[in-house]
Amino acid sequence: MLITRWQAPLTPNKSQASMILESEGLEPYEELYEPQMKVHEHRHPFAEVRVIVEGELLFNISGNQFLLRPGDRVEVPANTKHSHMAQGSGRCICVCAQRAI
Repeated sequence: MLITRWQAPLTPNKSQASMILESEGLEPYEELYEPQMKVHEHRHPFAEVRVIVEGELLFNISGNQFLLRPGDRVEVPANTKHSHMAQGSGRCICVCAQRAI
C-alpha cells in the first residue's frame, strides 16, 4: 500500500481529484459513504486508487489501520485484503479509480 498525505493548505475538490487521476491515465468515479457506513473486508484483481475529497475514512489493510482525511490518497495493491468505514458524523466522498496490473 502507498499512502500519500495531502500537505497543501487547500484540499482538492471532486473535479480536481478527478483531473489528477485522469492525468495518470485512470478513469475516476465517485463513491459516497454515509456516516459510519462500513465496507467489509474484500479484495479485487486490480489496484485501487482512492482520494478523499470530503469527510474521513478509516482504512484497514492487512490489519494496519489508518485514518484518511481530505486530500489524502491511498493505493491498494491488487489482491490485497482491505476494508474501510466512514468516520465521524458527516458523509465521506472519495474519488476512486482502478489500475490494471
